[in-house]
Parts: sequence; C-alpha cells; structure tokens
Amino acid sequence: MRKKLWNFIVPILVVASILLDACAPAPAAPAASTEATAAPATDTSATAAPAADAGSIQIPEVEQGKFNVAFVYVGPIGDGGWTYAHNEGRLYLENAMSDTVHTAYLENVPEGADAERVIRNLARAGFNAIFTTSFGFMDSTATVAEEFPDTYFVHISGFKKNDTNFANLFGSMESMKYLVGMVAGARAAADGKKKIGYIAPFPIPEVVRLGNAISLGMRKTCPDCVLDIRWIFTWFDPTTERQAAESLIQSGADVVITGADTTGPVQAADEAGVYSVGYDSRNACDTAPKTCLTVPYWNWGPVYTKVVKEMMDKSFKPDDIYLDADSGLLGLLGFMEGQTPNAAIPADAVTQVKETLAKMDAGQMTRFDVFSGPINDNKGKEIVPAGSKLTQSDLEGIDATVAEQTGRPACTYCMSWLAEGVSPDAELPKQ
Repeated sequence: MRKKLWNFIVPILVVASILLDACAPAPAAPAASTEATAAPATDTSATAAPAADAGSIQIPEVEQGKFNVAFVYVGPIGDGGWTYAHNEGRLYLENAMSDTVHTAYLENVPEGADAERVIRNLARAGFNAIFTTSFGFMDSTATVAEEFPDTYFVHISGFKKNDTNFANLFGSMESMKYLVGMVAGARAAADGKKKIGYIAPFPIPEVVRLGNAISLGMRKTCPDCVLDIRWIFTWFDPTTERQAAESLIQSGADVVITGADTTGPVQAADEAGVYSVGYDSRNACDTAPKTCLTVPYWNWGPVYTKVVKEMMDKSFKPDDIYLDADSGLLGLLGFMEGQTPNAAIPADAVTQVKETLAKMDAGQMTRFDVFSGPINDNKGKEIVPAGSKLTQSDLEGIDATVAEQTGRPACTYCMSWLAEGVSPDAELPKQ
C-alpha cells in the first residue's frame, strides 16, 4: 500500500516534522500456560534468510510429512518489538505442535513487488500456510492467494480477504493504547507537565486510531495534557525512531510513546531522564526498566496455534478476524496476571487502569466503547455525537471505495481525524 514516491518525499517530511516541532518551545489476563515463551533474538530453530531484495532471498525448504507454515517479516527478529513478537508467536506454535508442524521465516522483506515475489516463491516451494505480517504486504498477499487456491494465507493488520483461502487477522490494540494514555497522562500530571509525545509510523487508519486512543485515555487522567506527534513514515528505522524521540523530548514531552518497531525511543528517553512507553513485545522495557512505564504487547502464539489447527482439520474459514481485549491476544506489561506495575506509575492510575482492564477482559468494555461519543477532533469540531460509537468500518477507515472492493459496510466516522487532546496545530499528513 506504500507508494514508491514515498522514497523521495518521506525524508523531506520527516526532517521537516522534526525541525518544525523542535523549534517550538486478557479475558482475565491470559493464563501463564497461554503466554508465549520469549524467543531469543538470534533464534535459529527455523530456516531464515535475511534480505536486501527479493532476488537475494533464499526460500527455505519444507519438511516432508508435516504441515509447513511460513512467516514473512518486514523487519529483523531482533528488533525488540513488532517482528520479535511475531517470531515469539511462531516459536510458540512450533513448540506446541512440533510433531506435526514445521515453521520457517523470512525477515527484512521489503513491501511491494519484492514481497509479492517472496510470497509467491514460498507458495511454489510447497508451504501449506503463509502468514504475512505487515500492512504493506496486503495487496501482495491477496494477489498470490488467488494464484494458489490450495495454500492458506493470513495477512496481519489489513482488511482484504477472500472466501476460500485468504483471511486477515488483527486485534484491538486501541484498547491497550487507551490504557497507555491513562498511564502516561497520570505520570505527566504528577510531574506537573502537560505534554506527551507519540511516534507515529504512517498516516493510515491503524496508526491514527491508536494515536487517538492514546489521546482519549490521556484525557481521563490529565484533561489538560497535549499529545505531540512525530510522523516518521517507516515501521522500522532505529535512527529515525530515535531522532523522533529526541525531538519530542526537546519540545518538552514528559513521556514518549512509540508506535514503531524498535526500542530506540525507549533508550533515548531513558538517556534523557524521560519516561517512555514501548510497543509490540513484552520485552520492550528491558533496556530501561525504571523509566519505561509499560508496553502494550501482542501474544500471537496461542492465536497462531488455534488458526493452524483449524487449517489442518479443514475447519478454518477465511474471514475478517479482529479480536478484542478479552481474547488473550493483547497484553499490557505490569498489569497482566503475575506482573507488577512500574513503581513510577502513580498509585491512583494503577487502580484506574486495573479496573478498566478488568472490564475489557470481562467483555464489558470493547474497542467500540473506547470510541463512544461525544468525541471532538483536535480542532474542536464534533466528530462522534453523544450516543454514537464507532463501527469496525470506522476504526479501519473503510471508505466508499474500499467498501465497494471488499463488500464491507462503508464507514461513517472514518478514521481520518485526530482526536481532541492531540496538539491543535497537528494535521494528518497527506499520503
């Protein structure tokens, strides 16, 4: 979905964003038996082929007599975040079903035409199922799925599917981000500061709704706080992520929340004596355990295992699979069973977050409740009126064009706005 034109405009936009802003003064938590075991960043239990481009990628071999599952990663398994968490899930799957399932992975796969060639070659190699784990792999996955009707395909974070062999899979991370906003707001209020920073990868509905959820949660514990955003136009770029964090810190952010793939912003915040919130993997706070307040993370292992079992017994039905907080897919570091909240989180906020998380785990507060009206945008215009809630199409930004392509309902309050609490001067970049 990312345009090649971005290769030219993105550096300009990133630099402009940083310079301009710098100049301004689980059901109840999932049981231990369902939590995936942390995967070493240098794991070699499955065949992996680092890649600079599709032509240099060596496609791993299938294992005869087993159900073969391939994972396509946009970053390295050692990123400490998004890809690390998916690889953690892959290891959980292989450990749980080692007698019947073989897994392999490819890391650092570029989005676009290269990804399509990689996915096609994995299907040709005989893999029974292929999981593609970045938003920009969506169109490539859809194309190859039509060519290989006997192979299963699951795309993470997108909205396309078919009725035979291609599903999309994601979860309501916006619920965890709402809780993150509560944590960050409480910390800023306790420090007598009013600014929180958010590092946003791309101006797509997924990233926008997560940022909006942060802002809505922040206003519960710090009504006067402002969410300052840096758009970095990349999922994985340690240098750019760190620079965005440093820019937010220089502009006065008391807590830096990252939405990108690495732990660079967590480290940068710690070095500056500023609080942070990591993302994606439960180990994202390991480099700064005192100043990293929490991490909203993914627990892919049990979900991957369930899906593969259904594929093997032929009960799997391709669908728009979007799991809520009560599914066990999502976690919030320090607040799940057997975990202890960071001592830097104010005690009253710990209580509020635990109470809200308990409602989410019990199914009493869903992602739609997070986005219930009235909600204004960051300019003060009413977006969601009182008594209304966003729908799934709203959350995913399914506009009329996409609705016609996918057969899904079109959005009413499409996720193309920034919520109240985001800096009034902020605008959504144009794609």
